[in-house]
Amino acid sequence: MEQIISYFLKTSLLEWCGVFTGILCVYLAAKNIIWNWPFAIISVTIYIFIFFEAKLYADTGLQFYFLAMNIYGWYYWSKERKSAKEPRRIGLIKQKELLLSLLGLLIFTGGLGFYLHQQTDAASPYLDSFCTAISLVAQIFLARKVLENWLMWIFVDLIYVGLYIYKGLYATSIMYGIYIYIASMGYLEWKKTHSEQTN
Repeated sequence: MEQIISYFLKTSLLEWCGVFTGILCVYLAAKNIIWNWPFAIISVTIYIFIFFEAKLYADTGLQFYFLAMNIYGWYYWSKERKSAKEPRRIGLIKQKELLLSLLGLLIFTGGLGFYLHQQTDAASPYLDSFCTAISLVAQIFLARKVLENWLMWIFVDLIYVGLYIYKGLYATSIMYGIYIYIASMGYLEWKKTHSEQTN
């Protein structure tokens, strides 16, 4: 117990700020509330510095991508559908999108993992690249309001919990554990909303 308390006391204020804004943005996204995007922008900006210091370079680069996608998601969610004055509807993943995503996942993981392994002092280059690839795809589907994005987040967050414990980012690992719960809740809520849309 003392060791756990010691780990938390060593956690920087910057990491705690990233954790707080990260949990808040995912919670708001799960509730289908547009204000998730500004909190997401704050969180990913903080994690650019945290992951770079932890030598998780693929995750560092991922935060820049998240920053751009969060701006896009905020724009996309805020646009009313042309055919009706209502928020964007939740959709389902298409088979072509799934196949392209799997292909991209394999190519990205292999390519980036090899580069990081050969050219940098990256910690866990292939695992880091694999998680980054899944996150890239999941973020696109979140921004586009595709239901299955939450299943992707649950899967990758399970891996991230272990990776961040290994890297000594204990507060961040707890945040990703909370993400698993929120993503599960988000999936169920979005599924219910999607069912109501189709009735």
